[in-house]
Amino acid sequence: MVRQRLIKKDLTKNGNRSERGDFLIKKQSKLYLQDGKTFSGLAPTWQDGKYNGEVVFNTGMTGYIESLTDPSYTNQILVFTYPMIGNYGVQLEDAESSKIQVSGVIVSEAALQGSHAKSQSSLLEWLGSQNIPILAGVDTRALTKHLRSHGTMLGAISDKAVSAKNIKLGPNPKTIAKPVTYNKGGGKKIILVDCGAKENILRSLLKLPVEVKRVPAGYDYTNESFDGVVLSNGPGDPTDYMPTVAITKKALAKSKPVFGICLGNQVMALAAGAKTYKLPFGHRGHNQPAMELASNRCFITSQNHGYAIDEKSLPKGWAVSFRNLNDKSVEGIQHRSQPFFSVQFHPEACPGPTDTAWLFDKFAGLI
Repeated sequence: MVRQRLIKKDLTKNGNRSERGDFLIKKQSKLYLQDGKTFSGLAPTWQDGKYNGEVVFNTGMTGYIESLTDPSYTNQILVFTYPMIGNYGVQLEDAESSKIQVSGVIVSEAALQGSHAKSQSSLLEWLGSQNIPILAGVDTRALTKHLRSHGTMLGAISDKAVSAKNIKLGPNPKTIAKPVTYNKGGGKKIILVDCGAKENILRSLLKLPVEVKRVPAGYDYTNESFDGVVLSNGPGDPTDYMPTVAITKKALAKSKPVFGICLGNQVMALAAGAKTYKLPFGHRGHNQPAMELASNRCFITSQNHGYAIDEKSLPKGWAVSFRNLNDKSVEGIQHRSQPFFSVQFHPEACPGPTDTAWLFDKFAGLI
């Protein structure tokens, strides 16, 4: 399904390495935030230049391989709140895309060696092989508290002073270049709209007796024959995907089942006529409690998003189906009479609990 980017073993050109092959983390460097705040740390000796990104934090204790390869983290510098990262090394089979997607990594402590039978490299070697910067030895608790108080903001990892006006991001949207079909003739036809889809969404769909056509975010499939649509996760502001929103609106008019995940939840809402807004610091981790309102059951969910649906803007015929128990934000919507539903969290997990994987079966039951 996904071409895994190999880990280069010969990285001596990038600087000093220990006798075990790990990069020595000994160069002074800093995180420069857009509001003028700085946080000091240590960087590998090969690391040079300025690395920009939106600085966000993740509260998960494990799953750093999946998180770092999640396309939804494009253009973001990821702060891990768990004290040590990299202790079980890197297993490429756990990756959620073909490469590391983050713009940078910030940790309190980076394990120099990973202890796992299937480990193919250390975290540092993997990051170095793709020129992804890491800043270790940072007071991540203080940094996270700052972001919680002031909101996520742009920042840069550099060993030279950085001016706030020089911190800029590249384009966010991620998608495939052209349509790809999986399990052709294997059952009813599902359109997977790829806005930066995690691989486990595709794996979860292929566990069902269906044919999956994975299409680019701006691809208009509405004149083709299909039985259902899945709107994937992806990075950035949902209003950056207005062509996808317009196509989704046409799909909803056909009254066929549509299932949205994360960004797909927001795209569904925009297509229905609702609005979205940016959360102060987002939800990123795999310990977020979400309650299904119909049953009053609470599920621990995996999440990675910075935007949410404005509940008051939902049009007639639509209802909130899930709610976040931490901040009461909308975690899912559904139509009252049509087969349309979406969730803000990740039922495919990876990383995180699989408590809501049944939503794929719910979708299968509708097509």
